[in-house]
Amino acid sequence: MLDREQRRVAALERFAIEEARRDYHDRYPAAKLSPVVALICAYEEADNIGDVLKAVPDVACGLPVSPLVVVDGGTDATADVSLRAGAMTCILPTNLGHGVALQVGYRLCVEGGARYVVTLDADGQNDPAELETMLEPLVNDQTDFVVASRRLGVDETSDEVRRAGVVVFAWLMNRLTGSRLTDTSNGYRALKAELLADVVDRLQQRQYQTAELLITAISRGWRVSERPTVWRPRASGSSKKGSNLFFGLRYAGVVLRTWLRERGERVPQRAASS
Repeated sequence: MLDREQRRVAALERFAIEEARRDYHDRYPAAKLSPVVALICAYEEADNIGDVLKAVPDVACGLPVSPLVVVDGGTDATADVSLRAGAMTCILPTNLGHGVALQVGYRLCVEGGARYVVTLDADGQNDPAELETMLEPLVNDQTDFVVASRRLGVDETSDEVRRAGVVVFAWLMNRLTGSRLTDTSNGYRALKAELLADVVDRLQQRQYQTAELLITAISRGWRVSERPTVWRPRASGSSKKGSNLFFGLRYAGVVLRTWLRERGERVPQRAASS
């Protein structure tokens, strides 16, 4: 009975994604993405996403930048705000989770010919003006994946529990993967499109995908580094991640499940030689 229910839910999810992709391609039938895409996944962020989109630079590291917004369902005007701002917008008909919305966005970026993808939050916590800082190591081929670090930079928020969680989860991730990262739960990331093409079909998490993406990329031999950035309070509204305890338990579960999944995998030669 459980398997039947799981298959039903999976089929509904695939249907929702296919409808969103069909609508996207109908809206942009001959669209080719810029070399750099600022990928923003948004769920009921109508009050914040407009200012975020205005702050996305037109050019970074000498390359054109264009925003791509994946609206993860919701009942507010997030999609309308994004479309009015001129951002290419893919609209999921129902809320599927931030991880699923990111997977949809990753595939659109790879299919649309993007060379680099920078993910940032729709709530104003990441500063789009720092996009070039995130992108530069990729353009110079110093790394394949850049994670923003609020610990190396500036954390303007006041939640001490979340700050402690950042330290704990970085320690756990480093112990499991052998990396030396300081902030493994930051959604501000810059990635090469070929890395996304390699890992996207392995991603499974509906939420908290930063950990899954990091562990999968490291396990498959991609180079990962950090850059200091500013972490700001939400511009308005409240977090969709739930209480600190709920977030911490779920995040730890994602870390452990992904590590167990990837632990025995053989590293592909193409990724290892990047």
